[in-house]
Amino acid sequence: MMTLAQHIRKEVLVGVIATLSLVVCIWQEVKARDLFAPKEQATTEVDPTQSPSFDKQEKGIPQSLFTWIKMAKGYDIEWDTFGRKGWYTQDPRLKPIEPGSVFPRDIPAIFIVFESAPLEDPAQFSAQWFLEKERNVLPPMPVGKDTLEVPGHERYGFLELKRPGDAWDVGTYLVKLFITPLGQQSFHAVNQVGTMRFTIVEGPPPAGGSPQK
Repeated sequence: MMTLAQHIRKEVLVGVIATLSLVVCIWQEVKARDLFAPKEQATTEVDPTQSPSFDKQEKGIPQSLFTWIKMAKGYDIEWDTFGRKGWYTQDPRLKPIEPGSVFPRDIPAIFIVFESAPLEDPAQFSAQWFLEKERNVLPPMPVGKDTLEVPGHERYGFLELKRPGDAWDVGTYLVKLFITPLGQQSFHAVNQVGTMRFTIVEGPPPAGGSPQK
């Protein structure tokens, strides 16, 4: 017959085995959950991300990571020198040509030209633009997208908003701007840093049409 001490040891052993089994089951469940990639945040206009507008800038005050950022009909390249004519650095400066926010329907592309703070690591600067139905009311799909990879320690770049088809639709467009490390989703809502607006009109824009200073 089983003695009292043997019975107690058996009860303790059964309890230990049950506890270990419960711990293993919980660990396996947690491990299984970790195998699922985190769910990406959907970009919707039901609860849109609020980010600063770069349309109105104060001179000398950086906007996010941008020292300055402007829309323009084009851009020019200027080279820094070491102080002696003909001795150039490897970091060209970009200068916007005819900056503004009002453009004709037949313009092939609109450029967003910018200078950013020097980045230690490469990054992606991206834009997607929408034709606004009403103020802050956007369609589900953008008119277009563009992404530029900027190497580390470079400051200047541009994004190209290409004309959709033969002509732009007349109206006001909202541009969402994003900055992301390489390898991350370019147009994720959490990576949006700001917005800009431009207007497409019939015929040539009026003289001095909303220039960006």
